[in-house]
Amino acid sequence: MIETQEQRDEKHQTLVEHLGELRVRVVYCGYALIIATLACYSISEKIFDFVRAPIAPYLQGGGLVFTGPMDKFVAHLKLSLVCGIIISCPFWLYQIWLFVAPGLYAKEKKYSVGFIFAGTGLFLLGVAFSYFVVLPMAFHFLMNYGGDVDKPMITIDHYMGFFTQICLVFGAAFEMPLIIIILGMMGVVTQAFLREKRRYAIMTIAVISAIITPPDLLSMVLMLIPMCLLFEIAVFFVGFFEKKKTLAAVNERE
Repeated sequence: MIETQEQRDEKHQTLVEHLGELRVRVVYCGYALIIATLACYSISEKIFDFVRAPIAPYLQGGGLVFTGPMDKFVAHLKLSLVCGIIISCPFWLYQIWLFVAPGLYAKEKKYSVGFIFAGTGLFLLGVAFSYFVVLPMAFHFLMNYGGDVDKPMITIDHYMGFFTQICLVFGAAFEMPLIIIILGMMGVVTQAFLREKRRYAIMTIAVISAIITPPDLLSMVLMLIPMCLLFEIAVFFVGFFEKKKTLAAVNERE
């Protein structure tokens, strides 16, 4: 079938509208991030004490070192930005929902509150898991590797880079089941498809875990186990929503 000029114009207009909507959501997320970052910067010293805690037992005097006059200031800015991302999580998740909601059925849009709470909870769970489980175990391995003759002198910039990368990566990784569930609600993936490709998914998770975690087997396993569990939870909920959609369709026909 040959596409008419009117149909091409309609597609172009739809694409432009989607890009415009995406731009608005990104701008709103940027505003929320700036406000949250400024709020966190006002208490950055207290936050820094909390962030330093996992590695403090392995440092001489319990403090980090810095070699440049701007290092400590920049570290506080980076920390404030990361905390701003975490605090503004519910808002930017809401903006993401507003962007994808037009592609869902009316009955599926009622899950917006659940989406925001689940997304926020999963992100915070990933950050908490990295802080209370992954980082202490990783530092215990890395700081004691090769004996105790050599003494660590960790700089603020290196530690902050390492800390923020791990926390944000785990926080983002724990959003995986929510993304899969949304794709399932939109009809992009099905429970049967996910079950069929389970071994490929686990292999992919294992490769990603090896890349984004510290260079030790323990950290990789600590990422792999919860991610596989979250994948199975996502598969279950995709099937749950499929059944609800099927039942709703049957009731409408009746």
